[in-house]
Formats: sequence, structure tokens, C-alpha cells
Amino acid sequence: AMYKREYPFLKEVDSLALANVQLHLEKAYKNFFRDPKIGFPRFKSKHHSRNSYTTNVVNGNILVESKKIRLPKLKWIAMKKHREPAEGLRLKSVTVSMEPSGKYFASLLYEGYSCENQAAEPDYSTAKILGIDYAMQGMAVFSEKIEMEEAGFFRKNEKRLAREQ
Repeated sequence: AMYKREYPFLKEVDSLALANVQLHLEKAYKNFFRDPKIGFPRFKSKHHSRNSYTTNVVNGNILVESKKIRLPKLKWIAMKKHREPAEGLRLKSVTVSMEPSGKYFASLLYEGYSCENQAAEPDYSTAKILGIDYAMQGMAVFSEKIEMEEAGFFRKNEKRLAREQ
């Protein structure tokens, strides 16, 4: 916000996009000072630039309909949607990028909650429980009558291992 007084052209840009840029820069510097082998952050280059920006969804500022999208500080823009998102997902952020050919692409990031109720206690009434105990003869003793191979990998290949060593 303090830079908007110095540079009035920043008022034309979405504030969340500016905040994302600042977060990415802080992360790049933090990674550099944590591990100098990562290298100093590279700034935009005339030859290898990626023209893109990311903005977050706050209070419904980004709207997506069947064939159009509305971004902050912009009007409705026509788009081709490749596929519909699954039900129950909510839009988290949008990254708009421009290819060297001049075409624009928008990548929409959706967030979903597919976790089951983890607070409920699991039901062990129908579960089969198996006890395993370590033993020198055969390496393991089971509570149930389970047949196990007589020799493990090491015992089978002990002579070969001695020869190779």
C-alpha cells in the first residue's frame, strides 16, 4: 500500500496480485538466506520472461460462469472452458498467463474437502486382529496358525553372499 503513493500505476493492478508477488519474493529471499546453494532470486528477464499474475478469491471477487470469467479490476471476459470442476469444490485462486504467441490462459485452482469424519472413533468390533512376536527360530511367531517361509532372504543367500564378499 505504501508503494501506491510513490507509483500511482500500481493502483491499476489488483491488490491481491501485488500481495502474491510480495509473498513470492519474500519466499525466494528466505530460501536464498537459508541455503545459499539455491542462488540469488532471479528477476524478470527481457528474454526469458513469463508474463503471468496470480490473484486469490476473496469475498467473491472472481466469478466463473459457463463461457466467461470476471477477474478483479477487469470486466467479463469470454473464455473456453476445458472441463467442469467436480461438485463440492470451491475456487481458490486464478493464474492468468500470456504465451509468446499473444494468447492468454487462465489456470483455476480449486480446493475441495474429501476427508471423512476423522473425529469419530473407528469401529473395531468386526476387525480381525493379528499378533506378531519376534522369535529367533523363524523370525516371527503369529497369534494365528499362519504358515511362513522357513528361511528368509539372508538365510537363502548366505553362501552366495560369503562367496561374493
